[in-house]
Amino acid sequence: MKDWFLLYCKRSEQERAVVNLDRQGVECYYPQVTVEKVVRGKRVTAAEPLFPNYMFVKFDPEAISYTTVRSTRGVADFIRQGAHPQKVQSELIEHLRSNEDSEEQRQKLSNLPMPGESLILNHGQFQGLEAIYQEPDGEKRSFMLIHLLGKQVKVSVDNADIVRH
Repeated sequence: MKDWFLLYCKRSEQERAVVNLDRQGVECYYPQVTVEKVVRGKRVTAAEPLFPNYMFVKFDPEAISYTTVRSTRGVADFIRQGAHPQKVQSELIEHLRSNEDSEEQRQKLSNLPMPGESLILNHGQFQGLEAIYQEPDGEKRSFMLIHLLGKQVKVSVDNADIVRH
């Protein structure tokens, strides 16, 4: 019976691990996101791993041993729960695949404030406070620097709790 597992790959070696695992008959998946960045002074669009250094793999442990997968070039080790490699539910993989880099996801990202933009929080314990947007994190949250008690404090709030100032 094939199951999904989570692997930790060596730094920047996910592609190498995919090539070598494919040769062994292991199904590989790591979600990617399209980002714009400046490379050598030019703005380019590139696909980057959503979870750098992590990869989901599907195989039958009775047909291919854990040791074989773990010893593959580019792979560091399994993410474990105790002594056993961590199994991942198929529903999670399906959900990631269905939402990966969709037009809806790109639209959400394009509506994010720009770093340094001044905002007013409209929900939660910090409602009414002015904040300066810093950066998005991976869970639809944004880090804010808030002038609270005379010093800046970094907190994480839902994107729905902010209003552009």
